[in-house]
Amino acid sequence: MNSNRSMIAASLGLFFISCLAATAMAAETIKVGSKIFTESYVLAEILAQTIEDAGEVRVERKFGLGATGIAFESLKNGEIDIYPEYTGTISEVFFKKADEQKADLLDEKLKPYGLKTDIQFGFNDTYALAVKRSFAESRGIKKISDLVQHPEIRAGFTHEFLKRNDGFEGLSRKYGLSLQNSVGMEHSLLYQSLEEDKIDLVEIYSTDAKVKKYDLYVLQDDLNYFPKYQAVMFYRGDLSVRFPKTMVALKKIENKISEAQMISLNAKVEIEHQSFAQAASTFFDRKSASENFSWSLLGQRATEHIFLVFLSLIAAILIGLPVGYWSAQHQILGPTLIAVIGLLQTIPSLALLCFFVPIFGIGYLPSVIALFLYAVLPIVQNTYLGFQQIDSRLIESGQTLALNRWQLLTRVQLPLASPAIMAGINISAVINVGTATLAAFVGAGGFGALIVTGLVLNDTRLILQGAIPSALLALAVHGLFELLSLIIVPKGLRK
Repeated sequence: MNSNRSMIAASLGLFFISCLAATAMAAETIKVGSKIFTESYVLAEILAQTIEDAGEVRVERKFGLGATGIAFESLKNGEIDIYPEYTGTISEVFFKKADEQKADLLDEKLKPYGLKTDIQFGFNDTYALAVKRSFAESRGIKKISDLVQHPEIRAGFTHEFLKRNDGFEGLSRKYGLSLQNSVGMEHSLLYQSLEEDKIDLVEIYSTDAKVKKYDLYVLQDDLNYFPKYQAVMFYRGDLSVRFPKTMVALKKIENKISEAQMISLNAKVEIEHQSFAQAASTFFDRKSASENFSWSLLGQRATEHIFLVFLSLIAAILIGLPVGYWSAQHQILGPTLIAVIGLLQTIPSLALLCFFVPIFGIGYLPSVIALFLYAVLPIVQNTYLGFQQIDSRLIESGQTLALNRWQLLTRVQLPLASPAIMAGINISAVINVGTATLAAFVGAGGFGALIVTGLVLNDTRLILQGAIPSALLALAVHGLFELLSLIIVPKGLRK
């Protein structure tokens, strides 16, 4: 009993030491974040290039963070130092007051968090609703209040817009809307669904470049519901002290981006298919090297993905094997423990990642812990079954031969249970390869970063650059553990 507890304690110690080592920072940097839509990526890249040009400090890009809450928690906890945000979003999401959008009022409320918003980009990017121009003309729809007469309209909104106080719920109350067919989806998919006539009405941003491309009619906000969303640099207040030269450089681009220019920058990405870095470079009137397929970037993403998969898998093996063995020795507590671990599998992986962000921040640590929790069940379960299925007569024979407990475990029980154990490890490894793609939403990189960017841009080529290597890695991992089974599992027990 004591030896089992020692094994579990040692495994837990090794796991958390590995996680802490993975998150250690080597050099001082400014970490620039973004959310998962085109404009946020472009503005974040402008921030990153401005900081790099200042030459005072190294830049680490933490782009593609999930929802607003993740980005805010990351900034508050120091996981990122700066990211583009909007006064309306800060007022509504964080303080629930749409009328407190001026920088001085926001900064006063943000002072306890050590955050500031006093540098504006120069444009307003508010919400709006739009339909195809042909649809608007055929139905006589010109303003949002006209929607009251058309409850049958199929609407598509982002999940965040559906739940925000300044989003669909508040809009419906203000206008008395009762749209019967509303669905939530990623912003990048709204236009495609509209083009394919799967929906009729979409939520847009006033600086969206695709409004003209898809010939959309923007409905008049005749009751002036949507507040202003001035784009600002949302940053940690201590940057002025830590990097004064950098802050001087950032203030030089204050109010330098107009609404028309932001639409143009978004268009360079969404319509001309430039990269975020290329679009940002045009803001500085300089050319950026062509960025098509990059083997070095793919190699970087592969390294990040493999690191996530195998660090979490090693932790799951170190903890799962002793827990599975202990469970097999206890007929009542064992199955109960496995059932409790199984409950973790019912939590959506992205929800689990978001839950960990306020506790562990962003990056590798919350990703590895979440992946570990998903990987441990197959290992525990298969280890439990492997030991449970051993013929008791074989155990008795070992005891008759005067084998001690350790000898009985290593020479009899483990070899007999090894087929089930290796199958469980194989299953966990393959599951982790696929689940690790979601780590991109909390800034951990991997192949998921390519997939998320591809979804934002509705770029199938970029999605495949992440999805195909991920699938190939899953096959390679499966093959690796099949080969290891040939070495570890006794010949007579192989299927």
